[in-house]
Amino acid sequence: MEPDAAGRIAATARVIHTRAVAGCRSAEVKMRWEDFRRSRNVEDRRGQGGGFSGGFGGRGPRIGGRGGLGIGGLIVIGLIAWATGINPAVLIGGAEILLGDGDSGYSQQQQPGQRPPAQRTLSAEDRKLGDFAAVVLAQTEDVWTPIFKGQGETYREPGLVLFSGATRSACGAADSATGPFYCPRDQKVYLDTSFFQELKQKFRAPGDFAAAYVIAHEVGHHVENQIGLLEQVQARQRQASRADANALSVRVELMADCLAGVWAHHADAQWRILEDGDIEEAMNAAAAIGDDRLQKQAQGYVVPDSFTHGTSAQRVKWFRQGLDGGSLAQCNTFKGNI
Repeated sequence: MEPDAAGRIAATARVIHTRAVAGCRSAEVKMRWEDFRRSRNVEDRRGQGGGFSGGFGGRGPRIGGRGGLGIGGLIVIGLIAWATGINPAVLIGGAEILLGDGDSGYSQQQQPGQRPPAQRTLSAEDRKLGDFAAVVLAQTEDVWTPIFKGQGETYREPGLVLFSGATRSACGAADSATGPFYCPRDQKVYLDTSFFQELKQKFRAPGDFAAAYVIAHEVGHHVENQIGLLEQVQARQRQASRADANALSVRVELMADCLAGVWAHHADAQWRILEDGDIEEAMNAAAAIGDDRLQKQAQGYVVPDSFTHGTSAQRVKWFRQGLDGGSLAQCNTFKGNI
């Protein structure tokens, strides 16, 4: 870890300790979000039941086997391992994830003799979580649109699909165990809102801003996709060894962490959305999903060559770099050491 990064983390720890002792910080800090606009790019499937009414055609490329990780098919936030409790090294070493190919469409029509999926009524808490996600997505739109415009480009707003249990995407089928992910083929972020509860309970990263960080990270992958980075990385991974392909994946993920920090920088500058403790929430969430911490918890030791998302220290460092600088140019994780 670089000295300045270590210093920032130590300073943050001191702040957290001081506030806890003084009793000035509640157990779960609330980000101010209720009065902001909601994005219109949200598709809420949570009341539609968890079954798949249609099928995907073909069996497309996979993560696993020989070669790279196939980032162009499905970008998963480092949660596929820790949301399921599966050893991350197992996922990297042998398991396969069906990604779907460009021609693998899906049908939403009910098949003959098949019952429609059960409907359910959303609770007040469900609706609140949906509103929160829509607000965060709207703020990412309002941050990235002018940044792209300043570079003479047009920002294409991603969609956000909220689901419960299971759903379908242009990249293939997904369920709650997959964790939040971004599908480049349909340019949508997919999120089972029950994940927010798991973020609090399993990974001890409570609070609104920790949840907002997760959404902003996935939108960061959309930014990477729009600037052409994901396609370039996928091409390089096809020619790389597994260890080298994993190393490229780490740089993609750390860049998304940094881009989440850029969003937080501009959102707070424009709307003063942050309260005491919010930054610590995001940094705790970033640290909780480091490959080293997850592997240590799962198997008692780490396998650095299998890392695909970066260490806890790296994730905190790059989120903080985006937060402090607020510039996409400062998020170049493909230059030099990380």
